[in-house]
Amino acid sequence: MQRLSIFVDGNNMFYAQQKNGWFFDPKRVLEFFLKVDGDFSLVNAFWYTGLKDPQDQRGFRDALISLGYTVRTKVLKEYYDDNSGRYSQKANLDIEIVVDMFNTVEQYDRVVLFSGDGDFERAIELLRSKNTHITVVSTEGMIARELRNATDRYLDLNDVREYIEKMEVYH
Repeated sequence: MQRLSIFVDGNNMFYAQQKNGWFFDPKRVLEFFLKVDGDFSLVNAFWYTGLKDPQDQRGFRDALISLGYTVRTKVLKEYYDDNSGRYSQKANLDIEIVVDMFNTVEQYDRVVLFSGDGDFERAIELLRSKNTHITVVSTEGMIARELRNATDRYLDLNDVREYIEKMEVYH
């Protein structure tokens, strides 16, 4: 049985989902990747997200935890963009993702990384050198060429939409 770890760059995926015009369901993501390729056991699922303040997204984070995700957060920092003349907020969690990937590397055989960030290229290359199979999930226009080239398998969110899309629930 292959051991699987999932790493979700929450902020990167928020923008990818916004671009696509639909959102995925964290529970359906876990179910899909456990079923899609055969016989897997999920050893870890991590979700990384930036927060406006410590109470931000409290309900969502609690729901993720109840589904089995380990949630890592960082408070957003404000940056001034000289080009646009505007302030923007960013919580860069790349280092936390890479630390968790390498800190748990003995626990898994396969990784699914939800991110399009090219900063992960070197980490992915190193993990592949340890015979880890890497799948990167992102979307066209938001996947860095370097990351796409470094991975074993690239999945576009739109290609798996029917399996992972958040279904509207009406009461």
